[in-house]
Amino acid sequence: MLKNKSYIGISFVILVFGIYAIPKIVDRVQNNSIVQGDRLDKVSGSKEVDQKLVKVGPAPKFELTNQDNVKISNDFYKGKVYVLEFFFATCPSICPKMNANMVTLQNAFFGNPNFGIVSITIDPLHDTPAVLKEHGELLGAKSANWNFLTGDKDYIYNLSNKGFNIYVGENSKVSGGFEHSGLFALIDKKGNIRCRKDDYGNPILYYDGLEKKGVREIQQDIQALLKE
Repeated sequence: MLKNKSYIGISFVILVFGIYAIPKIVDRVQNNSIVQGDRLDKVSGSKEVDQKLVKVGPAPKFELTNQDNVKISNDFYKGKVYVLEFFFATCPSICPKMNANMVTLQNAFFGNPNFGIVSITIDPLHDTPAVLKEHGELLGAKSANWNFLTGDKDYIYNLSNKGFNIYVGENSKVSGGFEHSGLFALIDKKGNIRCRKDDYGNPILYYDGLEKKGVREIQQDIQALLKE
């Protein structure tokens, strides 16, 4: 008799558990969350990278001549967020893509007086102000804050290689005679180079000016800096 009562008690507990738990299990299966308990959710969200933009350091000072034969220095960009690249007008490889992506950024922030672009030639013997003016017009450069700059070759190469640590150089064995990176530098309103972090939390320093991902990321970060 006592055994029968025990069996009845166990059966009752199982019945209550089934009434309470089975609908919840079915619901989690239907919602594809069967393995997501509270503890797992907390762990999975614990590795988010802090995307507060890093201050790399002050951008190098410069003074060069623009497409209108006007001297332009970094003082022109005080209070502005700007993107800077090194290129040359006759480049047969990566420069057209870089310039086109600069046009994309120009169009995204067109009319905002606090945004600008700097394109510095690494072939100043060919890229005179007149050449750069025509080049900008062909690209569709319409912003008053987009300057195409030229000047002394040694000055420009020191600015790129030693100032920004963005490689440029001459190489007669490559198409076009010059080689350089496809990187964009992002500078904030106070003249500091800024960047985001990679997936491991390390500063990326500069943005990929050739790929959609890099352009998308720098556009997001320009927007963030404009709000500072």
